[in-house]
Amino acid sequence: TDSPHGGGIHGELEFHFCGVFILWWNYPVCGWLPSLSDGERVRHRQIVLGRQPTIPRVKAPSPPERQQVSMATNQAANALASLARWGVALGVGGTALNASMYNVDGGQSAVMFDRFRGVLPKAVGEGTHFLIPFIQNPTVYDVRTRPKSITTVTGTKDLQQVNLTLRVLCRPSIERLPDIHMNLGPDYDERVLPSIGNEVLKATVAQFNADQLLTQRDAVSKEISAALRKRAADFGIVLEDVALTHLAFGLEYSRAIEAKQVSQQEAERSKFIVLKSEQEREAAVIKAEGESESARLISQATKTAGFALVELRRIEAAREVAQTLAKSRNVMYLPGGNTQMLLGLNPGGGN
Repeated sequence: TDSPHGGGIHGELEFHFCGVFILWWNYPVCGWLPSLSDGERVRHRQIVLGRQPTIPRVKAPSPPERQQVSMATNQAANALASLARWGVALGVGGTALNASMYNVDGGQSAVMFDRFRGVLPKAVGEGTHFLIPFIQNPTVYDVRTRPKSITTVTGTKDLQQVNLTLRVLCRPSIERLPDIHMNLGPDYDERVLPSIGNEVLKATVAQFNADQLLTQRDAVSKEISAALRKRAADFGIVLEDVALTHLAFGLEYSRAIEAKQVSQQEAERSKFIVLKSEQEREAAVIKAEGESESARLISQATKTAGFALVELRRIEAAREVAQTLAKSRNVMYLPGGNTQMLLGLNPGGGN
């Protein structure tokens, strides 16, 4: 049969299919329909079915309700305005308090500059302190001991060039820190120590010879330390320690020292040779005197005892020779009989 929606049964099937598709397409939306009000649910159903939704009429509030809403709105606005004022006040107060405080860490000291009074005469110690913003400005100094090296090339009393390196441990005097800030600034050590260090080194080294710098190094270091401490105290700088760490001479002087040492060694050697010759000469004299005395004694004994002494010496010599030959492995025959071992000696007085 014919249908108002299409040609026969096919039109009805097409209509029902479209309705199922619309319901399936709007299922995610329909899932939250129970949470809607009745009026909203009706409008949503009309939109799904393709109809024009009806707009519900809103009931105008009564004058008392309007007055209550206005009062609530005014109270909320007043609360927000009060909260904003408190926030601004707290922010301004915190900023002013932060600008009115400063910290001085351990091992540091501060010098305060006032726009009306200038640099204050007393340094500020460690801790948290207050100041007047935009009027006072602190400058923090490190008052701990720190090392500083000073190197210079100067001449000695005997006109020899020497290279010196001086190491000092320095810090600023806390009592004179305002004067240091006004006259020298934060880089006080770079401004003062190199100049006075070179001056003291040149003046002190010029009082000693080159060899005295080596043999009297301790005295030279003490004299430099005393003079440098005195000069640094004039600028408000305290020197905890002063040490002479390096001392070197020029190349020509080093060669001269080496040649001098070689000459001294040669002189010592020559002196030893002379002493050795004198000792040998004295030994030869003593030996000659001993031989002369021995010959004199032998002559006197010969005059007294005659040839008996000679015979005794011959027998002693023959016995020593026999003992020596007997111990030798190369001797195979030792003559016997009346053969005389000492030839040319005739105890009977013959030739």
